[in-house]
Amino acid sequence: MNTIRVKILEPDLTAKLRLAAASHGRTMEEEARSILHEHFKESAPIGGMGDRMHARFAAIGGIELELPSRAGAPRFATFD
Repeated sequence: MNTIRVKILEPDLTAKLRLAAASHGRTMEEEARSILHEHFKESAPIGGMGDRMHARFAAIGGIELELPSRAGAPRFATFD
């Protein structure tokens, strides 16, 4: 296991950590570890970028796009 050390912590933040630890029956170190674990816990990825974009727009009702026909041969892009 690795060890980290926080050298300067604001007094009000220390007091909040101490109160949270006491309310959960933990030491301040255990409480900090629990907070870090909760914040960085791994969640199942929802897929690639397309899946993430779909999930974001689906949440607001989605969007319908008209897709171009793919009947012809591919063309080079022109930048006139």
